[in-house]
Amino acid sequence: MSDTDTSPQPRFLGKDSPLPTSPETAELDYVPNPRAGELFLTRFAAPEFTSVCPVTGQPDFAHLVIDYAPGDTLVESKSLKLFLGSFRGHSGFHEDVTVGIGRRLADEMKPRWLRIGGYWYPRGGIPIDVFWQSGLPPEGLWLPDQGVAPYRGRG
Repeated sequence: MSDTDTSPQPRFLGKDSPLPTSPETAELDYVPNPRAGELFLTRFAAPEFTSVCPVTGQPDFAHLVIDYAPGDTLVESKSLKLFLGSFRGHSGFHEDVTVGIGRRLADEMKPRWLRIGGYWYPRGGIPIDVFWQSGLPPEGLWLPDQGVAPYRGRG
């Protein structure tokens, strides 16, 4: 960015930033996309995501993969890390948590396209995988596999 750039500056990048207490209070930063006219895919992987089971209060663990084709803005990665970390004490079913993350990013960032895969580790012997996307991907967008193998236990 130049010295004359007046676009909003990230609030968390390069600063000591405590973990938000909930997803509702977490703020996401968005920065201008320097390649706003080009079609490309950005991927975030969060292999150690945690939230809380709304019935038992026990921790739930997931490997999240977020893919998006940016529009005019990009999500700033530290703010995304803090947002995802805010779920550590959040009580929610796997489906609600996964879709809620995707929906919030899509609604606020307004990417050309976004998908999220929530690969949840087993509870009661059953792994749950949750997938959501904002619509059909743009024609010509390279969509690599999310790279998370189906759960096979320890074998």
